Amino acid sequence: MRNICTIAMREFSVYFTSPIAYIVLVMFAIIFGYFFATGLAFFLDYSASMAAQGGMGAPTMNVNQFVIEPSLGNMSIVLLFMVPMITMRLFAEEKRSGTIELLLTSPLKDYHIVIGKWAGALMLYACMLLVAVVNISVLFIYTTPDWKPLLVSLLGLLLMGGSMIALGTFLSTLTRNQIVAGALTFGVLLLLWVLNWVSSFESSTFSRLCEYLAISPHYEQFSKGVIELKDLLYYLSAISLGLFLSKRSLEALRWKA
Repeated sequence: MRNICTIAMREFSVYFTSPIAYIVLVMFAIIFGYFFATGLAFFLDYSASMAAQGGMGAPTMNVNQFVIEPSLGNMSIVLLFMVPMITMRLFAEEKRSGTIELLLTSPLKDYHIVIGKWAGALMLYACMLLVAVVNISVLFIYTTPDWKPLLVSLLGLLLMGGSMIALGTFLSTLTRNQIVAGALTFGVLLLLWVLNWVSSFESSTFSRLCEYLAISPHYEQFSKGVIELKDLLYYLSAISLGLFLSKRSLEALRWKA
C-alpha cells in the first residue's frame, strides 16, 4: 500500500509539473461553468415566468432536476475528451523516455505500478469533480438542493471516470506515442459510449448485450440519486478489467526485456 501511495503521489505531482493538469482543469472549468450557468439561467427564467403566471398547472420546480442533474450529465460527455488527455502519458511517456526499464527492474510489483499510476490519474480527475462541486455549492447559498442525490451523482461520476481511466491506463501501455495512446483511448471510450444505440433498432440478445456493455446507461440511475447493484458492479468490473489488462501488458514488457 505504501508503494502504491508513493507512485500515486509522484504521478499526481508530475501532472502539475507539465501543462496537462492546468489545461485539463481550466478547460473543464470553462465548459462545466458554461453548462452550469446556462442551466441556472434557464431555471431562473422558468421560475420567473411561472411566478408571473401564478404557477397554475406548472410542475414543481426542483433545482436538482433542472440544474444539477443536467450539468453533471453533460459532464459525463466531457469525460470522453478529458480522460484521454489524462491517461495518454501514463505509460507511453515512460516508454518514450526509457524510464519504463527503471520501473520494471525496480523491486516494485506490477500491480503497485499499475494501481499507483491509475490512482494518480484518478486524483487529477477528482480535482475536476471538485471544480464542479465548487460551482454547485453556490446553489446552497441561495436555495436548498437535496444533497443526497448530489452525492450519489458524484459517486457515479467517480466510478465512471475511474473505469474510463483504467481502460486508458491499459491502452497507454500499448504504445510509446502519447498521441496514439490518446487517440486509442478516445476511440474505445466513444465506442463504449454509443454501443447502446444498437438497441434503438434491434431487440436481439446481441443488442441487449451491447446496451449492457455501454458505459453511459449505467450512470443514468446514479444521476437520479439511485444506486443499483448492476450499475455498481459494472463500473467496478470495468475498473478491475482495465487494471488487470494493464498488469498483463506490463508482464509482457518484462518478458520482452
